[in-house]
Amino acid sequence: MVSLDIEAAPDEVGLDAARLQRIDRHFEQYVTSGKLPGWLALVARGGRIAHLSTCGLRDIDEQLPVLRDTVFRIYSMTKPVTSVAAMMLHEQGKFELTDPVSDFIPSFADLQVYTGGTAREPRTRPATEPMRIWHLLTHTSGLTYAFHRLTPVDELYRRAGFEYGMADGLDLQACCDAWAGMPLLFDPGTRWNYSVATDVLGRVVEVASGMPLAEYLRTAIFEPLGMTDTGFALDRGDADRLATLYAADAAGNARRHPQQDALHESAFEPPKAPSGGGGLFSTAHDYHRFTRMLLRGGELDGQRLLGSRTVRYMTRNHLPGGVDLETLAMGSFSEAANAGKGFGLGFSVLDDPAAAKVIGSAGEFAWGGLASTAFWVDPIEDLSVLFLTQLMPSSTHPIRSQLHQLVYQSIVD
Repeated sequence: MVSLDIEAAPDEVGLDAARLQRIDRHFEQYVTSGKLPGWLALVARGGRIAHLSTCGLRDIDEQLPVLRDTVFRIYSMTKPVTSVAAMMLHEQGKFELTDPVSDFIPSFADLQVYTGGTAREPRTRPATEPMRIWHLLTHTSGLTYAFHRLTPVDELYRRAGFEYGMADGLDLQACCDAWAGMPLLFDPGTRWNYSVATDVLGRVVEVASGMPLAEYLRTAIFEPLGMTDTGFALDRGDADRLATLYAADAAGNARRHPQQDALHESAFEPPKAPSGGGGLFSTAHDYHRFTRMLLRGGELDGQRLLGSRTVRYMTRNHLPGGVDLETLAMGSFSEAANAGKGFGLGFSVLDDPAAAKVIGSAGEFAWGGLASTAFWVDPIEDLSVLFLTQLMPSSTHPIRSQLHQLVYQSIVD
């Protein structure tokens, strides 16, 4: 456990203190109305924290407040971490972005694409393009998530035990083999669909590094950055710091997640199949260290994880033709609005703030998690922002868009 403190007065970094308070007043209403249990908000400029606030409770039943060292399930905010891990191996020459995934996971060699029919009797054809590593990084692989509930392929995932997360009893290799045995939604590289692609990427990291995913992330990223509270499982001694998970009811109010007890117990057992797409626990201190590293072009406190050009490359739009997500995405859930936003290697990328209808900078990159957590990094404004809470699903309230406007209105230099 490491302390987290304000490091600069707002006016020292071009922010207005009174305007920053609008963030707190606005999101306090989410807590008092029962829409969120509690939250933590962090705004840093030039790598220095200028605004850090908490509100509400990490456990409503026990009346425990959100603290600066509260541990959160960050779910899909795991994806940028796994993507960084993969690109660190890419920098070591372990693979090229155009390499077929089957070079690392042989079951991906002969892929089929869904063309029609039901989950019981799907019709398929051979894929016209191998699935390549860049397809995993950009969610253009043709893979899917069971919880989309849009196609018979999603149903196939559910029948195989992948409703949320990994199927019980399978290790990561076996999960990947199961996904490879189900049809793709489209030929790799032709559409965008939020999916288990980053979980498959986690297996590529294991094969390329020769290490279990949890060990590689710990030794290559968490230990160098001082992210001492981040991992796929917690120590029992940190149980009281773990925030309770809530789910929104029909009115959008926070209710204890029906599987909270089981989820709480599983938090202390290393998973058989660590999810590179959604399995990490973390704290504001730790994830701020990660975003600072990205903002600094791959280096923090003398520890360089990535070259600066690699970070720039990862955070540009890699969608075919340079189109935005609205153009290429299937009509499915994601952790970002689609208009004006592209996708890089592990991050959404804001290409056109006017089209996205948000105040921000072209080149800003971001992602979020299923329990309504979010972050973004703006290299133009030298800005990083982090919001942590525990409400599923993240589409319940417009937290991210509102946080955007409240943060940018506070910049006054």
